[in-house]
Amino acid sequence: MNPRENAPTYPPAPRLDLVDDFHGTTVADPYRWLEDRDDARTQEWLAAQTALTSQERESWTRRDGFIDRIGTLLGAGTSSPPYWRGERYFLTRRDPGQQFSVLYVVDADGTERTLIDPMAIDPTGATTLDGWQPSKEGDRLAYQLSVGGNEESLLYVMDVDTGETIDGPIDRCRYSPVAWLPGSQEFYYVRRIAPELLPEAERNFHRRVYLHHVGANPDEDALVFGAGREMTNYYGVEVSRDGHWLQVTASQGTEPRNDLWVADLSSGYHDHPAFLLVQGDVDAQTSLTFGRDGRVYVSTDLDAPRGRLAVTWPPDWEASEWTDLIPEDPEAVLESVTVLDGDELEEELLLVVRTSHGVARMSLHHGHDGTFIKDVELPGAGTIGGPVEHIDGGPVTWFVYTDHTTVPTIYTYDARTDEVELYATPPGVVDVPTVHSQQVEYTSPDGTVVRMFVIAPTQTPDTPRPTILYGYGGFGIPLAPGYSAAILAWVEAGGVWAVANIRGGGEEGEEWHRAGMLANKQNVFDDFHAAAEWLCANGWTTPEQLGIYGGSNGGLLVGAAMTQRPELFNAVVCVAPLLDMIRYTTSELGPTWTVEYGDPVVPEQFGWLHAYSPYHRVVADTDYPATMFAVFDNDTRTDPMHGRKMAAAVQHATSGTRPILLRTEGDVGHGARALDKSVVESADTLAFFARWTGLA
Repeated sequence: MNPRENAPTYPPAPRLDLVDDFHGTTVADPYRWLEDRDDARTQEWLAAQTALTSQERESWTRRDGFIDRIGTLLGAGTSSPPYWRGERYFLTRRDPGQQFSVLYVVDADGTERTLIDPMAIDPTGATTLDGWQPSKEGDRLAYQLSVGGNEESLLYVMDVDTGETIDGPIDRCRYSPVAWLPGSQEFYYVRRIAPELLPEAERNFHRRVYLHHVGANPDEDALVFGAGREMTNYYGVEVSRDGHWLQVTASQGTEPRNDLWVADLSSGYHDHPAFLLVQGDVDAQTSLTFGRDGRVYVSTDLDAPRGRLAVTWPPDWEASEWTDLIPEDPEAVLESVTVLDGDELEEELLLVVRTSHGVARMSLHHGHDGTFIKDVELPGAGTIGGPVEHIDGGPVTWFVYTDHTTVPTIYTYDARTDEVELYATPPGVVDVPTVHSQQVEYTSPDGTVVRMFVIAPTQTPDTPRPTILYGYGGFGIPLAPGYSAAILAWVEAGGVWAVANIRGGGEEGEEWHRAGMLANKQNVFDDFHAAAEWLCANGWTTPEQLGIYGGSNGGLLVGAAMTQRPELFNAVVCVAPLLDMIRYTTSELGPTWTVEYGDPVVPEQFGWLHAYSPYHRVVADTDYPATMFAVFDNDTRTDPMHGRKMAAAVQHATSGTRPILLRTEGDVGHGARALDKSVVESADTLAFFARWTGLA
């Protein structure tokens, strides 16, 4: 029994006297038994945790209202840009009320046809469309499906004219790119080695690049690349529009660098191309785009952490032969460059998208030397998706625009008229509430200037309000302005939502990322704590009204924050997290992340991890914030064991009366899920925060 008055009574969780020795340091792991979900003790404990969360949910008076409002704010649906193949194009669209986006094709005569509707395939909503790629001619479609959120994609091929599946399933294709050769008969793809050939601990790894002939037995596909290389390598593969060039990239796990090879396919030896190394053992990320005039565009952060675009001509692949077209901008990150051409233009042009502190900018440049012509006015201070060009080129490109109050909307830029025009709005209509969004600056403890978006009912703080602080801070992923039903519902209800662009992300380029990885990971947490302190000092909120929220790597962030500064927050929602940083490499995709976090088997790197590992930083008799750990049974990226073990540890240690909860969910994983499930998860999150930050 819990002796604290008004405190929850937590399910019993035996503490093991289990201690590991890492490089002379003893590391206790009292809840190792919770790593095994199938253990009868774990099952009993999980059932009790579900009952506890259900009991606490009864006090979340705003939950039903949030379900209704989030659903309404998502009622506009979504639509993608067109992806042109010859005279037809492909697009995805989620109409109001649909659970998933549906993939359509629009033929030359304007007839729209459904190709893949996940709900028609599986009315339970458990099957997701993970990826799709039309052939260069648009007559065939490779697509990938997975079930229950496990992301273990099965690859199929469809005849677009008839809608019939003509090949597949090909298993073990998780995260596989598909690179079609001209003629729609063959494609390169990535597949893991058969599990029976590997030790159990390595069955998530050992990817290879293969060549597949449509209709052939995939187990007889030609091995093209990857044998003998790193177990944790991820591979990218791309074939130029004319089928002349094959490009393969290799990255060890999620490291922010890659090796790069090209092969000339004009000889016809598609099953054993002769690769030439373009970049190897170089600390840079580089990719190639093969122009229609024979030039090769080189996108790289080599000697340019904010990115640059260079050009070369085969066979001059070496970096010393590259000529800059779009040099690095010291104030902005290069995101994309689109070539605009065609007989209707006097010259080839380049449409350049950069981000400045996370906000998109677009500019037009001369194609022959990259010199600046003009800035292109965008609909607002937001985020650009794309641009997407016609596969055969031309003067028009399509892009998605969004910001904190704008539903993602499709625009075109036409170089013939030099105009940005509305192309397509979402299929439905939604009444977006009036909110105020601004970007502010604050200073981290080491003097680094960090930026943060603040979305609030007022432009300036009129009174301290219940506030949610969100962050991620890892893998070079930027947090840019974008439409969010959860944010709008919270702010409309009177709260404040803040998004901190902390180190570890990509908002300021690769140097910003590296300032928050490996030995520098504490910078991420310091930046986040400083964001919370700034919000309190500037009148937006108070520690009693402040909640913090993060998922995946962001779950690690808020897990570290609650253990390092528990007095600074009153509520925490920690979703699909990594929390045991000593054993994170023992399950799921953990070994691919040692290049981001470090490897505990290496003494120095163990020291980095052990210093902040949230599970190991839980201290007895600490008054921890109200916390909800949310985990998903079929999560094959971050093992749910992290949330289970951490919940048990904090429930045992907390000296306060605020609840420590574990929210579990079956038949979903780390990523995509049906709309209704997303709405309920978001509503639970907001309702929990409302309860524990005082949102009336």
